[in-house]
Amino acid sequence: MSLPELSLNRPVFAMVMSIVIVLFGIIGFTFLGVREYPAIDPPVISVRTNYTGANPEIIESQITEPIEKSLNSIEGIRTISSNSSLGASTITVEFNLDANLEQAANDVRDKVSQAQRQLPQDIDAPPVVTKADANSEPIIFMNVQSTTRSATQLSDYAENVLQERLQTIPGVSQANIYGLKRQAMRLWIDPIKLSAYRLTSQDIQNALTSQNVELPGGKVYGNTTELTVKAVGRLTTEDDFNNLILRQTSNQIIRFKDVGYAVLGAENEETSSKQNGTVGVILALIPQPGANYVSIADEFNKRFEQLKKDLPPDIIVFVGTDRSIFIRRAIEEVGETLLISFVLVVLVIYFFFRDWLIAFRPLIDIPVSLIGAFFIMYLADFSINVLTLLGIVLATGLVVDDGIVVTENIFKKIEQGMETEQAAKEGSNEIFFAVISTSITLAIVFLPIIFLEGFVGRLFREFGIVVAGAVLISAFVSLTLTPVLSVKLTSKNHGRSWFYQKTERFFVWLDDSYRESLNSFMRKRGWAFAMIGVCLLLIFGLGSLLKSELAPLEDRGRTRIAITSPEGTSFEAQSAITDRVLQFVLDSIPENKLAFSVVAPGFSGSGAVNSSFVMVNMVDAADRKRSQQDIVDYLTKNLRKFSDARMFATQDQTIQVGRGVVCPFSL
Repeated sequence: MSLPELSLNRPVFAMVMSIVIVLFGIIGFTFLGVREYPAIDPPVISVRTNYTGANPEIIESQITEPIEKSLNSIEGIRTISSNSSLGASTITVEFNLDANLEQAANDVRDKVSQAQRQLPQDIDAPPVVTKADANSEPIIFMNVQSTTRSATQLSDYAENVLQERLQTIPGVSQANIYGLKRQAMRLWIDPIKLSAYRLTSQDIQNALTSQNVELPGGKVYGNTTELTVKAVGRLTTEDDFNNLILRQTSNQIIRFKDVGYAVLGAENEETSSKQNGTVGVILALIPQPGANYVSIADEFNKRFEQLKKDLPPDIIVFVGTDRSIFIRRAIEEVGETLLISFVLVVLVIYFFFRDWLIAFRPLIDIPVSLIGAFFIMYLADFSINVLTLLGIVLATGLVVDDGIVVTENIFKKIEQGMETEQAAKEGSNEIFFAVISTSITLAIVFLPIIFLEGFVGRLFREFGIVVAGAVLISAFVSLTLTPVLSVKLTSKNHGRSWFYQKTERFFVWLDDSYRESLNSFMRKRGWAFAMIGVCLLLIFGLGSLLKSELAPLEDRGRTRIAITSPEGTSFEAQSAITDRVLQFVLDSIPENKLAFSVVAPGFSGSGAVNSSFVMVNMVDAADRKRSQQDIVDYLTKNLRKFSDARMFATQDQTIQVGRGVVCPFSL
């Protein structure tokens, strides 16, 4: 008994199977993440080591090189890059595409532990190994400003209030702060006075270590009570540090204020960020691998509205960049395309069948097959993105083919006078192997994409599997549900519509014309080889003239100006250069919506003080006359006037490979 016969004998079974496919597809859809493109970047592990006060040469020779040598023996490494700056070493290890992130992180930790014995004993802390999805770019930037607070006070509020409330959003890996300036007590020492008292900086450090400490005080017991003793030993104010005793003799007490002074300032003075020329900080939300970007943005918007109600009156927050907007637009456009393709398929089928009841039978294949494809995406750990939705759009035309073939063969049997049920049985059996063979052929065309290696294979793998899966599901539905619907929805007294009567003459003429042209061509079949040769020449000739690129640049209304000054440039000089570029952008780009700058960018500590960038966010393309490319060309031409540093304007690539965050920061 064939599959169509089984379905016709047990129609409830056929309907239940299609319902099960739809239910599993809906369940799988609810668990799918939403992003713009598939996760195509390899796993990246970073190793950061802090050694306060050490110059880049010491960092390179005593920290970076020993760790790099130890890491070189790990299997599956693609590249190792390092950055040795003042007081910090950062090593980035990029693995092959097929590497497992957890295993890679464990291998790196083991090698770093082995190399730790070769590092200086007085480093601030053991090297920190962090794992990250290389495609985890910040999706939302929230700018924070204040009209009255200093940079350190604003940073403290952003870190202890705003960051804590945002990094608990489901799907968020971490919330980083750009321009962060933690409060710290800065001790300024006069070397002449220090030498006069015959003291060294080590004496000051020893005094801090021994006196700036809180020790357990124990308890005091009475007859009926007991009290906990708290020994307050921490120095918290400027006066506390100024009165720190450095040396005490029988007739003299030397305090820190005798050789210098303490000032409450920033832990890192050599970093800053400005938004439209105003000092502030920036919170960047980085998603977890596979997270639903749209859900993160929706939850952020809810919390953002609540944050604005709870903010002190002197603090201003606003969203600088929201990458989920482009994802929403892309998905909406693909959804519109899917709807248009669905309507066109309906109209084309009706135009040839000229009967709405018959036209809608094969259209059952489309929703069942496409919804079922979401369950395949869930099993394969895919996401809803532009390429998977593109596969669904393409499958819209492919999956309906099987239903049309089965319905047409059954309809032809009914027109010949056969009973409806018998026509459904014989018509579907006749076409059974044709449907199976065409569906398998279509699936096999896309399945080889699974075996593609490297970046291209990772990019289009989801596309190929979605199309192949939808086609195979449509073959099953066409051989089970379509014959049953042909029996249940066919009326015995159903006559031909007026549209059928009006257009029958045209279709008869079309059929006769095709038959005559085919007979004429078969008498001169040698022309077929000539036509194939001409087509091949045109394909290769015109194809060689076309330009090739991974993906065209999209106008996303954003560009970045990277600024690099000569080595040795001070932080103040770099800040002045960046401020001039930022002011130039504010004065000469009327399409600017928000421009912010970051000098010596870095998450912990400072980056290279001779590097900075200016990010320009423009109004929507519909609200400006110049395109993003026109504005970038204008900036490139005018940035040559700034001779103090090397600077250039760049655009975000549509598809980015490697750890290229939206704002590439140097750590």
